[in-house]
This record gives sequence, C-alpha cells and structure tokens, in this order.
Amino acid sequence: MEGGVAWPGDRGLTTAPTVCRPICENGRVENGGLRGRGEVIRKSETNPIMSAEYNEDSIKSLDWREHIRMRPGMYIGKLGDGTSPEDGLYILLKEAVDNSIDEHIMGHGREVRIEIDGEGRVEVRDFGRGIPLGKLFDCAAQINTGAKYDSEAFKKSVGLNGVGIKAVNALSDFFEIQAWRDGRTKALEFSKGELVEEMKRPRADDGPDGTRLAFEIDRSIFPAKAKYRDAHVEKMCRYYSYLNPALTVVFNGRKFRSKDGLLDLLREEMESEPLYPPIHLSGDDIEIAFTHGAGSGEEYYTFVNGQNTSQGGTHLAAFRETLVQVIRGFFKKQYDPADIRAGIEAAVCVRIIEPVFESQTKTKLGSTTIAPEGESLRAFIGNFLKQALDNHLHRHPKTAEAIQKRILAAERERKELKGVRKLARERARQAKVHNKKLRDCRIHFDTKHKRREESTLFITEGDSASGSITKSRDVETQAVFSLRGKPLNSYSLPRKIVYENEEFALLQAALNIDEGIDALRYNRVVIATDADVDGMHIRLLLLTFFLQFFPEMIRDGHLHILQTPLFRVRNKKETVYCYDDEERLAAVGKLGKNAEITRFKGLGEISPDEFKFMIGPEMRLDPVSYEEGKGVRELLAFYMGKNTPDRQQYIIENLRDDVDKQVA
Repeated sequence: MEGGVAWPGDRGLTTAPTVCRPICENGRVENGGLRGRGEVIRKSETNPIMSAEYNEDSIKSLDWREHIRMRPGMYIGKLGDGTSPEDGLYILLKEAVDNSIDEHIMGHGREVRIEIDGEGRVEVRDFGRGIPLGKLFDCAAQINTGAKYDSEAFKKSVGLNGVGIKAVNALSDFFEIQAWRDGRTKALEFSKGELVEEMKRPRADDGPDGTRLAFEIDRSIFPAKAKYRDAHVEKMCRYYSYLNPALTVVFNGRKFRSKDGLLDLLREEMESEPLYPPIHLSGDDIEIAFTHGAGSGEEYYTFVNGQNTSQGGTHLAAFRETLVQVIRGFFKKQYDPADIRAGIEAAVCVRIIEPVFESQTKTKLGSTTIAPEGESLRAFIGNFLKQALDNHLHRHPKTAEAIQKRILAAERERKELKGVRKLARERARQAKVHNKKLRDCRIHFDTKHKRREESTLFITEGDSASGSITKSRDVETQAVFSLRGKPLNSYSLPRKIVYENEEFALLQAALNIDEGIDALRYNRVVIATDADVDGMHIRLLLLTFFLQFFPEMIRDGHLHILQTPLFRVRNKKETVYCYDDEERLAAVGKLGKNAEITRFKGLGEISPDEFKFMIGPEMRLDPVSYEEGKGVRELLAFYMGKNTPDRQQYIIENLRDDVDKQVA
C-alpha cells in the first residue's frame, strides 16, 4: 500500500497519488503548483494568480493534440503512477485493446495479444479485419474519426466518439499503428501526436489480417515513476475473457480464456463458498450471474459492451430494483430490499447500441434506453429478469429455499441492530450538544449546493493535529473529526459490536452512513494521521473499518489519505516542503547546504499557517482504491486477523531499518 505501509503483492488495497495543480499554456506546472509524487513542492511567496486584461487575444483555439496534452484528465481521468487500476496508464491500454475487442464482438478475430516490456513499451495485436489502409492516418490522428459512427459496422461497441486511440497517440512519446488487409500492410509512426514516419504506399505482406498498436507513454506528462503493474493488466485480461468466452487474450505469453463467462468471474472473485450454486441467466444482449454469501454487503461487477463500469450506473440500478420485485413476487412477501440484497455477489453485462457514459473513462453508464429511441433499459433488464429468474427459482426449489433463509437471517440481524442504532443515534444527538470532537462545516455533500463536491471531512488523531487543521481549514467546506486514540480493530467483528463502540458510532453519525452511504454528508473523507508507526496503525484500523462495513465508500471514490510533508527545507528566500528523503536531498541541493531542515514528527508540529497551504486547493490526496474480491480480504485476514505468529514471522523476515540520512 502506498502512502505508509507496504502490503506485499500488487493486488489488494492501494492508494494512488492525485494532485490538484494549476496548468499553464504549455501543459506544464508552474512553480508554486504541485506535481506527482517524488517532485518538490514550492510555496510561492506571492499569489500566482494575477489580474490580466480580457480581450480578443485571450481567446485561443487549440488543435486536438494540444487540447489532449493540456487537459489529459478530460480524456483518461487522473494520470497516476500505475498503482491504481483506474490510473491513466490502464485507460490508454484499454483504449488500444477495446478496438480489438469490438472487432471480436463483430465476429472477426479470436485472439488478442498484449505485450508490455520492462521499459513500459506496449504492443497490442489483433487478428480482425484490420483498419482500411487508406484511413490509417485518419483513425490515428484525426479527432472524431472512426468506423463506430456506422451502427451497421459496430452496433454495440464501447468507443463511439472517435477519441480513444487519438488520446493514446497524443499522450505517447512513441506511437506506431500498423494494419494488414488482403495481403498488404501499411504503418505510421508518431510522437506526441505528430507524424514522424509514414509508409507512403502499402507493401505486400503475407501476415494475417488485423491491426497492431505500439506505444510508450510520454513521461513529461505522466509521473516519472509510472509503470504498469502486471496484476492490474492481468485482471483486465481476465475480465475481457469472462465477457467474451470465445476469445483468447494473451498477455506476455500467458493465456486467458473463459469457459463459463460471468460464472468464472464469480468463482474467481468470491472469498467464501456461495450459499447456493450461482444462478446464471443469459439472453440476447444480456448476461447475469449472482449468488449470496455470508457477508452483509453487496458486491457487483457490471459491464456494458465489454466495458467494466466500476461505478455502476443505470443498468445496475435496474438490476437491483428488479431483483427485489422478482423475489417479493416469487415468495409473495414484502421483504425489505436491504434484506434481499444482503450478501449478494452479482455480475451483470448488457450490450446496447450507442451507450452513453458519464465520462470519457466510461466507468458509469448513463443510458436510459438500449438504443436511440429504443426500449427503456430498465424495462429491458426488468422484463428479462422477471421471466428468467422466476423460471429458474421454480425449477430449482433448493436454491429458492436457500435465498429465503438468507433473507430471513438478514432480517433478524437488521432487527437486532435496530436497538443498537437507536443507541448510536442517541449518542450522536448528545455529541452535537456536548462533544466537541466534530468541528463541522457549512456545506455538505447531501445538499444541492453548488460547492457540495468540495465538502471534506478530515479524520485526525488527537487534539493537537485537529487543532492545526481546524485553525487553517475552510469553514465552508472542510470539517474535522478528532479521534481519541487508536480505534477498535473491527476485523471479523459483527456489525452489532461496532455499533456499540462509541468512537465508530460517532464517526458513522458524523458521516451519516449508519444506514448506508446514500445520505453521505461529505464527498471526501480524508484520513489525516502522523507519518509514524502509531499513525500508520490508526490508518490501517480506519481502513479496516471502512472495508469491513462500508466498502462502497472506497468503491465510489470517497475515501482518501492526506499526504503531509516529512521535512521543511528553507533559506531566507524560499521554503520547500518535502515528502520523502529524495525530495529533501533535492531541496538541499537547490537551496544550499546551509539551508534549515526541519523534520516534522507529527501533524501537531505543523503550524496552522503551513497547514493552510497543505489542505488548500493544492493539497496532496491519495485516493484509496481496492481490487474487489479475494485479494484485499486475504490481506485484511493476514494483517488484521488473529494469526499473530505468522504475521510476526513475516515482519521479522521483511523488517527494514530506514534511518534518516544526515545532511551536512
């Protein structure tokens, strides 16, 4: 895990750096702005934003390359360093692969090969029809150009805007595209979107039809340490194979192929044994697989036209709603929706014409119909599920019995918690009057205020840290919750015990999540602890709590880790805040060996004036993310469970003694 404690393996819980930063005309960051991890942050002596005249010269038009390079976040989301599967590296890879997948879906090509070498060079080769040779340049470097506007050629593809591989091209230091068709081939080479070398005329080549893309990211835009993690790429390949059982995906020589589609996905991701054999339903343009486990949460894996919509969307909402209707109708009981869905693990895939996503990264579906002017998506999923699931339950009475037992168990647990929640709410009411641990803000996420997205709650350890943050915060959008020491280790504890814990009860009340996150009061929940052993322990205890009981907080991108500097290096003219030894050495080299170096031992040692800079618009936040399924749960069991001897032996074998380097 980044930002504090290293957990072995690439799978599981991670934090990936993200930075709010001002951009200047050439796409680079001005002094006084922030860049990625490992780069020095400079505090400006004056406000960098200065008044300027607004006239005709202020209006500028950018070509497609300049716009993508200046605003990459509009096209690939956050850049990141490859730690998180949502980082821009994987979006670029996916844009390259998606075209090959679309070819397969249309019935052309049964294999896609992906190779990534140690230097980060990516190559994707498919064996579809191949891009028409005369349109190779247009497809690589002409924005809003592609075959997918023609619904007869690509009826149910993911990429519809003609942007995908152009973004890859613009953000790559090296980009090459080659196509084979009917015994001929043509290739083009680009750098940062500019044509470098062109094969003027196609030449004869007996290679199989298809397309090859090769690229290396532009490290003047991406963090210098950015690299692909095999685990994230392998997960991408597994998901491609689950969604396309007739397809073989080969990554660096390893083959991925699925026999049972979404059933294989559930078998891979489920931690415990299902309570009944997974239900697998499929029809024209829809596939659903689900079962229930012993947990109390809900786990969903949703896809549209092969795109993993990790944030769900209208198709997931339709599934959740219809599932409740069918179960109620089958048992002729008005069970509570939460009891019906408690412990569910489901995979839902639909294929629709011209899907509409809520962003270019396509992680949340916004479509309400299965085609322009077509049937309602809700009705499409609802009608299918009502018939297919009802028939399945009638044919498999033991499965129906197991589902009903799980519902009744969830109902009993909910009623047992009712009294505990009442106590928690009473504590929360008392806390608003008597407890000064929560210093609230004025604007909240569960309102319609235009600044609701800025609402932030900092969770701090102790009064000293919370005091500095409280004095320097923006009282409109930033709240502070102060812990009174180390919280309870909630791993494997029943929800009832956690609700009875006063610290967590008050935290849940502050967040307004004791009955789910639909009314979450803060868009960003930021863990702000000291960068020492105790601070790391508190961080892990809080992460365990959220993972155990509110994983949707992490899944929906609400949970973050605050990065705070370890060192302050300054001379009479300039102050540099450094987040690790590498940055400190760079700062000393810049400011001179006589520069004053201060080592911050805790957040309480950072003055409110300095904190104002660190939690302002330029603050460094590491979003917490995790790969759903076994990986993170296995990590929690190992590090937070009661396997003390095994954990102790691991610590002994992997202990590092990191001593601060002395600077003369």
